[in-house]
This record gives sequence, structure tokens and C-alpha cells, in this order.
Amino acid sequence: MNFKQIETFRAVMLTGSMTAAAQKLHTSQPNVSRVIGKLESEIGFALFDRLAGRVLATKGAEAMFREVERAFVGLDSLADSATAIRDAGVGTLRVAAAASISISVVPMAVRQFSERYPAVRIVVDTSESAVIANWTATRHCDIGFVSNVSDKPGVVASVLHKEDAVCVVPEGHRLARKRRVGPRDLDGERFISLPSGGFSRRAIDDAFADDGRILALETPFAATICRMVGEGLGVSLVNPIVTRTLKLPGVVTVPFKPGIPFTSYLLRSQLAARDTHANFFVSCMRDAFAAL
Repeated sequence: MNFKQIETFRAVMLTGSMTAAAQKLHTSQPNVSRVIGKLESEIGFALFDRLAGRVLATKGAEAMFREVERAFVGLDSLADSATAIRDAGVGTLRVAAAASISISVVPMAVRQFSERYPAVRIVVDTSESAVIANWTATRHCDIGFVSNVSDKPGVVASVLHKEDAVCVVPEGHRLARKRRVGPRDLDGERFISLPSGGFSRRAIDDAFADDGRILALETPFAATICRMVGEGLGVSLVNPIVTRTLKLPGVVTVPFKPGIPFTSYLLRSQLAARDTHANFFVSCMRDAFAAL
């Protein structure tokens, strides 16, 4: 059984005639008859009853036609996908980003991207940096944006943006009017930390050699930290792109010294082919970081 036989059988079923099928397939009626006859011989049962120049489908043909139609639906979908690939600006772009990047920079980049490619469907997933690295390596996402990198095989990382942490304190706090604060200024303060083991957490802890903070709370998301600060639950150090984007009421940002860098990285799969959409989205991300 080959594709020509299936295509011919389908044409006869759709038209109800060997002659009409031949016209549909741009061939002759005898050729259609020969192909159907060979197909019947190979599968071992009759597909059509020939009656006075007409053909009537057998029950076996009707059952087989249902299966053939399922296959052709898949072929039609494949044809649609090929058209989408051919036409610039049509398709799906999968983006994964760490929470701090997802809530701050990604929406701005999506807006700029969609102005050029309004027909492209964008899927944005958010997770931890290690998970995003795995998604990128396995091609679950086209590009990833993370706050720290690991030695994940199959992933290429590059620095996208770097900026020093800021201290966030409640409005009216004793540190809110300072031009800048340092580790000793936080002695005795309830401190809201990022999770243990992460690169940013280690960099922050390293700045507090003689640690007088009270490690009161721990949560993985800078947005949650800022909300907790706004509720008067403590102070913290966070990525400034989050505070500038959210502009939460009741939260004041103060520069912190020594500088503790928060770095945002671009992740790509080593196996990723050249992708116009992904490349432009990265450009939009750079513009969004610059705008912030």
C-alpha cells in the first residue's frame, strides 16, 4: 500500500465516481481503475461494487475511509504549518524567564515584539533558573532568561544585563531617607532573604561578614519580598528592575554599597537553528532592559 493508492481511493470515495476521481487527480479513468484494483488485491477485500458504470463503496471501504481521513487531517495540519513557516511573522515563540525578569522586562519586550509580528503566538513560562536551563537544553522553550547559570550541557549562556542590588525598606523606616546604606546599617533589622543555596543569596550573605541581620523570612520571588517589605515585615536587597517596574506603594529603595551584582542571562540551546523571531525577541529584551 502506497500513498498514490490511498490518494486514489480517497478521491473515488469523495467523488463517488472513477471518472470524476480521474479528473480530480489529472489522470485517466482506466488508470484509476487499475490503481484501485491493485489496492484491493493487496488488502484482500473489495472496496467498491461496480454497477452499470457506477461504483458503490463497500462497508470495508467506508471503514477504511474513516482511517484515511484521520491521516489526511494530519497532512492538512502539516500543510498549514508549512505555510506558517513560509510566511514571515506566523508561528509560535516559546519564552521562559525567571520570575524577576518575567514580571518586569518580558511584558515590555512582548509589546515591542508584537508590534512587528502581531500574528506570532507567544508562550511565556516562568520557573526557577535551573528548570529554565533544562527547558532550553531540551528545546521546550526557544530562548530562556535567567538570573543565574549552571553548567547545564547543551545550553549556551550570555550576559544580557547587570545591575547592583538596591535595599528596600518600608516607607517611614529609619533608613528610608539615607542616600545609601551598607551592611552595618542593617544590624538588628529583620531581613527577608532569597532562598538558601542560590547565587544571589550567597552574594548577598558574603557582603555581611559580621552579620547583624535577623534572618526572619525567606521567599524566592523579589515581588513577594517587596510586598512583605511594604507590609512592614522587614527589609531586603533585591534586583532593581523589579522595584522600578512594580513601583509598590509603601516601599522605598535605597542604593546599597558595596555593590552586589544581579545579572540576567540569555540561554539558548546549542542545537537551536537560526530563528528570526527569537533573535528579534532578544533585541526587544535588550531594549526593555535599557528602558528600565
